[in-house]
Amino acid sequence: MKETLGAYDYWPYENRPKITWPGGARVAFWVAPNIEYYELDPPQNPQRKPWPTPHPSVPGYSIRDYGNRVGHQRQMALLDKYGIRGSVSLSVALCEHHPEIIEMCRERDWEFFSHGIYNTRYTYGMGEAQEREMIRDSLEAIHRHTGQKCAGYLAPALSHSERTLDLFAEEGQALFGDEAGFYTCDLFHDDQPTPIRLRSGRRFVSMPYSLEMNDTIVYAVNKVEPRHYLTMLKRHFDRLYAEGAESGTVMCIPTHNYQVSCPHRIKAFEEALEYITGHSDVWLAPGRVIASHYLAHHYDDALRDIDARAIPARRR
Repeated sequence: MKETLGAYDYWPYENRPKITWPGGARVAFWVAPNIEYYELDPPQNPQRKPWPTPHPSVPGYSIRDYGNRVGHQRQMALLDKYGIRGSVSLSVALCEHHPEIIEMCRERDWEFFSHGIYNTRYTYGMGEAQEREMIRDSLEAIHRHTGQKCAGYLAPALSHSERTLDLFAEEGQALFGDEAGFYTCDLFHDDQPTPIRLRSGRRFVSMPYSLEMNDTIVYAVNKVEPRHYLTMLKRHFDRLYAEGAESGTVMCIPTHNYQVSCPHRIKAFEEALEYITGHSDVWLAPGRVIASHYLAHHYDDALRDIDARAIPARRR
């Protein structure tokens, strides 16, 4: 029996096959700026309200608009300063609402991966055909506006179905072959990339994308102060760096331009980036590049080890 969504098996961290990163790095480090578009008056979904306050939710909408007007530029300047190419978790509607942001990211050769169309429209309640159409639309739009063949997926507002990973992999391959649709950020279950089992049998990987380090979870949910967020990021890195001496680990900081880029918070983020990039054996790479390296060099060894450890009932 497979765990969670039928996508992966239980696979303990200890004694896995060793992961090696380019240049002997201990940690593969990536930053995933969520650049999102929220509608002021989105269609209602019976399973989830897009805004916690009655329509129109001017404060909620406005702070997110602030992120795209002000915060994005502030964060981009920092990533430039520390030589980090962002991996954009993109609400694809942004391509038409704010093409100037897309162009700034393209100029820097940032990666774009799909975060759905709007972050106020959810997978909940969709049938398979409707979800497939939404995923295909996002893949085609990213390619049309950026020229990139989208490799990764994070469900809009973290809303999933049991078919989401299968559909993303199938649509990516159907549109662009092996260059698209080969990793997910939706599982949050490991500090290393791990193989995912799909109904198609396609090679597919889960990338570490930490909700614990996600600035929205930190600031809006857990109510952490910026100085404590800095401490959290450093301690998170220190542990992964220590363990990476034995086998490579991955650290991701998921950000939102209306959270981490507020004036009273941006310094903590800058100090964290300075600390992490100050270590020489850290590989700075977009999510796509990290996932591709893992697929090419470690995926098969991982699958063999998973199968070797599985009890007979699970093998069946």
